[in-house]
Amino acid sequence: MTDRICAQAGICEVEYLRGTMADPSAPPDVLLEVAHGATRAQHFAALRGALRGSYAADLQDFFFVNTDVGAPELARAVALRTVKMQPRRTALVVRCLLPRTFVDCNRRIDVTTVPAGTPAGALTPGLPPWIENDDDRRLLLQRYGVYRDTVTAAFAEVCGHGGLGLCVHTYAPRSIDVPVDAEIVKHLHAAYAADRIGSWPLRAAVDLISHDPDGRELASPQLVQRAQSEFTSAGFDVISNGAYSLHPITLAHGFAVAYPGRTLCLEVRRDLLVPEFTPFREMIPDPQRVDRAAAPLAAAVLASLP
Repeated sequence: MTDRICAQAGICEVEYLRGTMADPSAPPDVLLEVAHGATRAQHFAALRGALRGSYAADLQDFFFVNTDVGAPELARAVALRTVKMQPRRTALVVRCLLPRTFVDCNRRIDVTTVPAGTPAGALTPGLPPWIENDDDRRLLLQRYGVYRDTVTAAFAEVCGHGGLGLCVHTYAPRSIDVPVDAEIVKHLHAAYAADRIGSWPLRAAVDLISHDPDGRELASPQLVQRAQSEFTSAGFDVISNGAYSLHPITLAHGFAVAYPGRTLCLEVRRDLLVPEFTPFREMIPDPQRVDRAAAPLAAAVLASLP
């Protein structure tokens, strides 16, 4: 069988992982989407090199502190555990390669979207205010559209056939609220200063994002319950909808509405997946730390699949 969902050069990676007894003609049992999967310096450099506009020399600092370090590795580790523990299963992993520094692929945006900043405490924008070049805006919207079409088809293939879809994210250890504007890097360096960083609230190890801003539950109730139990048993402190809820401006919300009770969006704290949390430098996940987080999540997925 030819895999229906395909990688898109420079935009996203797609990987089907099948157990040794899996039916190659059957749709995958679980999708793991990593919308903020551009986590390496090479991803930033590749997209920056394709843009024509003028951008701050230190904008990469914002990229390093604001990308989901460890999320791609966690998603793949969960997929591998899933098909190894139940060899008849198939998992699909979709990893976005577009840095959210330039375009956020977990946002609802279209050709009418205008680059804009956001105040402290608000979700980061789909197109940030430093996208001032019209050619760059068109290029980013075109690549975003390709990613959106790809991941929409992936959710349809998996959740549309009774499987589960997980939106895998990681977040910074502390909840830091700064405006996203032309001074974003200056704001962040000030917030992370040694005499100030401890004043920001420490986040939970795992945050299960299951409802919308009105409190309407959209996620798989069984997967939420099992993830809560498995992560807690593994020694992680778990909270539900602590940092934020499934906001309507996110694609994750759209998928949760389209496939009620079939999805789950979650955050894992980045410092738990790397040897050392270095906010303004590239971080490489530690395989053992990643596997520690993947084990309870994979167990929850397997217990929740039909």
